[in-house]
Amino acid sequence: MGECLGSPKTNKQTNKQTEYMKNKILATLVAFGLVGSASAVEINENLSINGFIDASWSDLDTEKATGGINDNQSLGLDEIELNFLFNVGNVSGAIHIDDYDNTAGYPEDESIDIEQAHFTYTLENGVSITMGKYGSKLGFEREDPAGLFTFSRAYGDNASSGSAFNAGNVDAYVYEGVVVGYTGDVISLNLSFHNGGDSNIESDDLDTELSFSYTGVENLVLGGGFLFDNEGSDVATERDMVNVHAAYTTGKFLFAAEYSEIDVDGGTGVDDDKLDAYMFLADYTVSDKMAVALRLSSNEVSSTLDYDKLTIAPRYSITESLGAILEFSDIDVGTEDANLVAVELTYTF
Repeated sequence: MGECLGSPKTNKQTNKQTEYMKNKILATLVAFGLVGSASAVEINENLSINGFIDASWSDLDTEKATGGINDNQSLGLDEIELNFLFNVGNVSGAIHIDDYDNTAGYPEDESIDIEQAHFTYTLENGVSITMGKYGSKLGFEREDPAGLFTFSRAYGDNASSGSAFNAGNVDAYVYEGVVVGYTGDVISLNLSFHNGGDSNIESDDLDTELSFSYTGVENLVLGGGFLFDNEGSDVATERDMVNVHAAYTTGKFLFAAEYSEIDVDGGTGVDDDKLDAYMFLADYTVSDKMAVALRLSSNEVSSTLDYDKLTIAPRYSITESLGAILEFSDIDVGTEDANLVAVELTYTF
């Protein structure tokens, strides 16, 4: 998947949490969408490989407004990813091969998929150009499972519960296009032009994403940007997104906050809906091997329906490469209430 301010699930990651967080927003286009949780295996000076294997058990109990409880249990291998990283002079690149099992419908099948494939040419002044298939740089939770603080993401996991707010989830959203970027000492900027809702790239359906990150204040990381999503002439709905997020580390604590707004235009010439979402997270490092995250999040599904979620997720580093997360989440969607219990194991290499 992609890059975000994520949580180390291994001993090595827990010890370097502050550095890891900064690297996730400031990660250069060389590592566009790279799994940030594992050290790459170097094949030679120009090629290295890393990846992860993710498995879980979950139990989602939903109390229906009409009465009764719907019990949905899942056990299996969620995702396998293998990343090939290239670096020759000023040119770098990455190919992410992914097998992602997702009931939400993306990808459309469960076969092996090239999740990302891109190359970057970097100039000495910090300017870079990237072309290919890559993920969004918007959002706090932009990591693969190997880099998240929790098992589930903050917002709804399908179109009917607000998954559009998870713009940085590359298992759901990837771009094909070109990025012009700049990376300085404390700031980075990226401007992406990529294909929109139509299959053909035309002058009137290119989407645009502008993102930034700033680390000029010690222990503070700021990020955010804009997505101008033109679905093109074949689709009546256009969605524009604004996102801003911040993370601050002090002692054994990490605090994070995020706000997003989506403008939905149904083709009537006026804004049909303005939907917003927010997230607050506190993470406490108990020891070199154990930490616990508490997260409160909410997103509007429509002007009359909210998706509210409270999550607590202890995690434990079994070895340097094997981590475990136990999650408890309480979810309210309108008049329905749900409880999620999950255990996740992630092996990184």
